[in-house]
Amino acid sequence: MEKQLMFILIFLMTLSGVSQNTNVFFTEADAFFEANVVNGKVAYASIKDNQGQLNKLLRLAEAFTVSGDDESINKAFWINAYNICVIKGIVDNYPIKSPLDKAGFFDKDTYKLAGETLTLNAIEHEKLIAGYKDARFHFVLVCGALGCPPLINEVYMPATVETQLDIQTKKALNGSFLKVNSKKKRVEVSQIMEWYKDDFTIDDRTEIDFINSYRTEKIPDNYRLTYFPYDWSLNE
Repeated sequence: MEKQLMFILIFLMTLSGVSQNTNVFFTEADAFFEANVVNGKVAYASIKDNQGQLNKLLRLAEAFTVSGDDESINKAFWINAYNICVIKGIVDNYPIKSPLDKAGFFDKDTYKLAGETLTLNAIEHEKLIAGYKDARFHFVLVCGALGCPPLINEVYMPATVETQLDIQTKKALNGSFLKVNSKKKRVEVSQIMEWYKDDFTIDDRTEIDFINSYRTEKIPDNYRLTYFPYDWSLNE
């Protein structure tokens, strides 16, 4: 049913004037994630052995046309592009135990995307965070490590990207991304919220305010916030 909905959305995108190349990118990306991601883990060894699907996807990403007029297409493209390029970076250096084992993985290695040459950090900070001031991106950009929120096995689509952002943020903040200790009145969260604190505290809100906007069981305001170590082991 979900796949039928996706193809209906692609058909509607075509009717609305979205280019065929755009449609092909999202269709190929969906097939790639479905084939290579299971329960948030990536089949890097299999991709390394047969890189045809990945390389085709990267060619489509390089030729992709980004327009400032459509936020939904831009958000969906850059989220998928980031996750695809992380996989490419790991495959190029595989076998590897962590993305940090490769110097410059996030800030030196570059990828050709939508007519530009960009690092992973540039995609995250320049194309997404700086442009949209939306901390939810931190729950869908997957850096190849177990400490990240899990990679989903489907594409982020323009027509559904806002819903998908909400879903993944809610899953993280109601799941293993944080640990509540009621006895000690403490909540431990991933170091992601420490590293990117400014993104979670826009408009005078606190980190707990942000958490509670997506939590089913709210965190009391008087709880102390701490951070647990990030697991950089490969999400294989």
